[in-house]
Amino acid sequence: MAVKRTGQMSLVDALLPVKSGSNRQLERLNGLVKWYRFERLMRHLRCETSPGRPGYPVLVLFKAVLLQSLYGLSERELEEALNDRLSFRRFCGLSLEEAVPDHTVLNRFRNRLVEEALMERLFGELDRQLEKAGVIVKRGTMLDATLIEAVSARPGDSRPSPDPDARFAKRQGKSGSVFGYKAHVGVDEGSGLIRTVIATPANVNDTTPADLLIRGDEKRIWADAAYDTHARRARLKAAGIIPRIARRPNKHHPDLPPRLKRYNRLIARRRAAVETTFATLKQRMHLTRIRYVGLTKASAQIVMAAIAFNMRRWAAITP
Repeated sequence: MAVKRTGQMSLVDALLPVKSGSNRQLERLNGLVKWYRFERLMRHLRCETSPGRPGYPVLVLFKAVLLQSLYGLSERELEEALNDRLSFRRFCGLSLEEAVPDHTVLNRFRNRLVEEALMERLFGELDRQLEKAGVIVKRGTMLDATLIEAVSARPGDSRPSPDPDARFAKRQGKSGSVFGYKAHVGVDEGSGLIRTVIATPANVNDTTPADLLIRGDEKRIWADAAYDTHARRARLKAAGIIPRIARRPNKHHPDLPPRLKRYNRLIARRRAAVETTFATLKQRMHLTRIRYVGLTKASAQIVMAAIAFNMRRWAAITP
């Protein structure tokens, strides 16, 4: 399939005031990120020499699905926003006279990213750029997880759910339950950037994927009592990493001594910063529902949200 030529300024664009449709955050991102490195990972998704109607450049589509995660939009809402918002067009490299990709094109592109297992590679590319920019502090990694509802209907007494991978989990400290998935993250202490992210069904215990969230180059690990095991603390110490993991009572010591209670309170204060990450993902980026069916697509949505979060955070912390 041939590729459309996009981004060429039209007469209509030239007549607009310079500040029309400006969005400082998106303009910052366009200047900070080395987009050609992402394009290099995805270029095989489009063939410039095959016959047929020209398709959109992969970078236009990638920036579009990035906007989808930044603003918590469905594909249809994203199509409408691209038609309506000048700042979105400019960010993606589309002139005012160009047709925007419709929701079916956007959905197919996202599915191709999933099928080619590119989400993790794209996340890794951004991580390398953040590392080179010197914004990852590596003072410590804060481990935590959050539940996200599936968009599919919950299973009933006589009917299964359309989503075979979603599971139930109780809300910690709240009434009711969630039917869906869980996002496990390792957040860089100091910068607030997400260094690792793993998606699982909602019923997977926080401690199960925890070791995969640890990069090995951090000085400390901060985590609540759900992550506390003797083996994990021993492994971290052997690797030269200080385990700052809250202690939990057990059958032999059902009540923690005052010393450990104070220790837990100190850890809770230090790791509370990770809640800001989840607040941004859920309240500002609207990651409150998994829009797709199955763990593979749910994981892709969560990883894409982490990419968008890190770009947003990069723009916020860079002078």
